[in-house]
Order: sequence, then structure tokens, then C-alpha cells
Amino acid sequence: MSQSDNFLSGFLLGSILGGAVGGVLGVVVASRLSSNEADEKNNFKPLDDKGRKRRLAAPTEESIEMARRGLEDKIAQLNDAIDDVRQQLSNVDGNGPSDPDNAIASDIN
Repeated sequence: MSQSDNFLSGFLLGSILGGAVGGVLGVVVASRLSSNEADEKNNFKPLDDKGRKRRLAAPTEESIEMARRGLEDKIAQLNDAIDDVRQQLSNVDGNGPSDPDNAIASDIN
């Protein structure tokens, strides 16, 4: 019985001391965090629109045409890649080389 009494008293003493140490540590950490946040708020200086925002120039005909050509090139590359994958998949499925458009149309129906 004395061993269980020692265990119970040690458990209670450890719980009380652990709670006290944890509480003090929590208060110290919380106060440091709140003081850091207060320092950041006090040092915040809003920038004007010129320093903070990047102004976009109006698009010119040349820049629009270059962007259009670039997009057309990318679309052509994607279409080629899609056709290659479609052909590889039709060979894997055992359909053999066939018209990929007909294979898709038959899959849809």
C-alpha cells in the first residue's frame, strides 16, 4: 500500500509542478510573441502606389502580335504532343495504326 501511496503523491506533485512550469513558460512565450507583433505594427510604414504597385504599359500592336504568335506556336506543339500520345495509345490498345479521328468518334458513340 505504501508503494501505491508514493506513486500517487509523486504523480500529483509532478502534475502540479509540470503545470506550474508549463504555465510560466506559456506566459513568457506569449508575451514575447505579442511584443514582436506590436513592434512589427509600429514599424509598418505604408508605401505609396508608385513604390508598391507595378504599372503596366499599354499593349502595343507589336506586343499583341508577338503574344499571338507565341500562343499559336504553343498550341501547335500541344496538338503535336496530343497526336503522338493518341497514336501511341492506339498502338498499345492493339488497334494498330488507324485514323485517330475515327477511333475517337467510335469511342464517343
